Amino acid sequence: METLECELLWCWLGVPCTALRAVRMSNSHPLRPYTAIGEIDHVHILSENVGALINGEEYSDVTFVVEKMRFPAHRVILAARCQYFRALLYGGMRESQPQAEIFLQDTTAEAFSMLIKYIYTGRASLREEREEVLLDFLSLAHKYGFPELEDSTSEYLCTILKIQNVCMIYDVASLYSLGKLSSTCCLFMDRSAQDVLSSDGFLSLSKGALLDIVQRDSFAAPEKDIFQALMRWCRHNPNENHTEIMAAVRLPLMSLTELLNVVRPSALLSPDAILDAIKVRSESRDMDLNYRGMLIPEENIATMKYGAQVVKGELKSALLDGDTQNYDLDHGFSRHPIEDDCRSGLQVKLGQPSIINHIRLLLWDRDSRSYSYHIEVSMDELDWIRVIDHSHFFCRSWQKLYFPARVCR
Repeated sequence: METLECELLWCWLGVPCTALRAVRMSNSHPLRPYTAIGEIDHVHILSENVGALINGEEYSDVTFVVEKMRFPAHRVILAARCQYFRALLYGGMRESQPQAEIFLQDTTAEAFSMLIKYIYTGRASLREEREEVLLDFLSLAHKYGFPELEDSTSEYLCTILKIQNVCMIYDVASLYSLGKLSSTCCLFMDRSAQDVLSSDGFLSLSKGALLDIVQRDSFAAPEKDIFQALMRWCRHNPNENHTEIMAAVRLPLMSLTELLNVVRPSALLSPDAILDAIKVRSESRDMDLNYRGMLIPEENIATMKYGAQVVKGELKSALLDGDTQNYDLDHGFSRHPIEDDCRSGLQVKLGQPSIINHIRLLLWDRDSRSYSYHIEVSMDELDWIRVIDHSHFFCRSWQKLYFPARVCR
């Protein structure tokens, strides 16, 4: 499971991280792969010679027809490179007859041409291709069983994500269960949720991909914006089950005004559903509502970089500066009075509602004193949930604290 961090320090907030960049040095010429003495490696020559056969009529014994374009090929090469073609061309079916023509309907000529080049040479150039062609190419790699090609294409797609294409790429990634590409798309969409909702690509999502996205706790757009985007999707896809789509909206997170003036006129939800949402909102604890929150894994979100601020405590500036070394009795740490009623304390307000499950806390450790403490989280600063209770322990120095993930502010 990912670690969702809110890294706090009793005296500081945040620990600076050092990024190490490794540079790989090669002692061989870039155009001549290193080989041991007595070993010959001319794979590049083999690739060039076999690649010269691409689209050549000479010696070919099978032809693929894609979008009226003909691709002559060689059975033995295709069969050696791909189990799918081995079964197709040597399995006794009609396609195994000499000089057979095979018509492919589920791809484009551009993508198939890239695949043929990869089969013959082991190479593919992705940088100049349109996203649509790359996704067709990815689907061919998946269909014909080229896992290394599938992985390499997915890795490249991760590097070109933008608002205009992320929905289209996620749709394909989820269809083929490409975990890394799917999670990268989700992380991108989580951080740009409102822009994704207003994009044209959002309207073209499949129902399954759409629900996967908006049902995530970390898809942290305002619920009104999510509702209106789903309403546009329903109008763009009139044949889908709109009841199932609208069930993804978290109505209790919307205000009474939004429920009455935005949701009710749409007629996409029944009056009973709206009344039930009002009932839940009025009768539930605030922290029991199913809030959405930003998810930034493995980063300290309790910093000024992410808009966090200290709203209670003395010497507030030291709680956010990340300096865990330079502190003494006079400066460098935050503090609060210790009172029996526990009304005082240190309080940090995050820049936005966030999902956290980890806090690192540094207690004063320059003498022999120890401390008891508890940690509570809230969305509205009124309803608090205690996530850590060390009230009956004697604690010192660094505290590494884990608890079930919660959305809080």
